[in-house]
Amino acid sequence: MKPRKSSVNRSTKETTVSVSINLDGTGKTTIHTGISFLDHLITAFGKHGMMDLKVNAKSNDKIEHHLIEDTAITMGLAIDKALGTRSGITRFSYASVPMDESLAETSIDLVKRPFWKLVLSVKRNTIEGISKEDLEHFFQSLLQNLNICVHLTVKYGDNDHHKVEAAIKSLAVAFREASSYDKKQKGIPSTKGSM
Repeated sequence: MKPRKSSVNRSTKETTVSVSINLDGTGKTTIHTGISFLDHLITAFGKHGMMDLKVNAKSNDKIEHHLIEDTAITMGLAIDKALGTRSGITRFSYASVPMDESLAETSIDLVKRPFWKLVLSVKRNTIEGISKEDLEHFFQSLLQNLNICVHLTVKYGDNDHHKVEAAIKSLAVAFREASSYDKKQKGIPSTKGSM
């Protein structure tokens, strides 16, 4: 099997972001965005997705929103690139992940048709120093740049930190399973013969 690795660099007047990924890794991560909770979420994504992930993101304009958005965009582009033709993969998956009182569910199809539905159910205006809208925007920007179909829903919970962390973990686990090779699958997993 061809190694599923990629590197993407994105540089604008607002940010400089580099992402390197190995989809067939062991969950080793090196994450530096300068935002502790964002680093924590991306680390969890790599660890539970069993992908080796390096992210270096720097703000050039000191605006946190731009840094969060561009980090997510670059991650999505790198993952899409690493998936390549998507030949031989499982394609579909589902993961339900609890974190204490919170439960998040992700259904995923790695078809090359971007669609996403996101329900984080966050109530507080800030979580660990990041605004609610910026956390939601991180997920939105990541999902729309993955070039996949995904439905991610926090079913319930009381603690917003737990909700968001359960959400990223459910996405990671569902992605890991969907992107894994299926020994029975020959070629593109589609009746069309193309993704």
